[in-house]
Amino acid sequence: MLEAIRRWRDAGEAVARITVLVAKGSTPREAGAYMLLTQREQVGTIGGGRLEWDCMADARALLTNGDDHLERHIPLGPAINQCCGGAVTVSIERIRNLDDIESQAWKERETLPQLILFGAGHVGRALAKSLALLPLRLVWVDARQDEFGPVPPTVEAQVTSDWESTLNAAPAGSGVLVLTQSHTLDALITGAALARNDLRYVGMIGSRTKRKRFESAFRAIDIPQQQIDKLVCPIGDFGVRDKRPEMIAAFVTAEIAARLLEV
Repeated sequence: MLEAIRRWRDAGEAVARITVLVAKGSTPREAGAYMLLTQREQVGTIGGGRLEWDCMADARALLTNGDDHLERHIPLGPAINQCCGGAVTVSIERIRNLDDIESQAWKERETLPQLILFGAGHVGRALAKSLALLPLRLVWVDARQDEFGPVPPTVEAQVTSDWESTLNAAPAGSGVLVLTQSHTLDALITGAALARNDLRYVGMIGSRTKRKRFESAFRAIDIPQQQIDKLVCPIGDFGVRDKRPEMIAAFVTAEIAARLLEV
């Protein structure tokens, strides 16, 4: 969203915001959900389907006719060919100051959970693309600059071997995902993450054999067993044995969504 806001501001685009003010009963999105759009693009969603389609048409008409604001109460029933059964009140407004919207988007981003992805190999690159779609702050760390390839615009790439500083700076409740090119480095990062005892998710790529060997090493440095038990390894273990990076990334992304982002 931030990238689109900057692009629209630089281009002098007319922008509207659609916001769900009230959501009663079964609805596609909750009160407070919003989207932004111009005559040609949109970011965000109020839930899709006919509800969103009609609201987008109203918003683009508003941008064309020069109006500033309108409000609609919409039952989600036969009249719009939806069967949710609830009802929403939606605000549609022309945005006069994109700086305020950008500031709001930054504040919303700061409230998102943080996930640190250590490793920019084949699986790391696939994961960065997949995880960038989730509502989280993704920090991607590797000392090998050439390994990153294209970095998704919402991802913070850190080219550094000082993984300790990045890990120590992570807020409580963050997630850590470890898949470096070195088993020794995997062990160091994972052990330090488990020792923190305040992270919501700690995952490490590897087999069950690798996990057993690492568990012994963690116990040897006095990491409590209850902390070791929190380690997720193998990651993305949904019983599918396809080891292509894109497939691993899909399952791990689902795992992160369930374990780190679940409200």
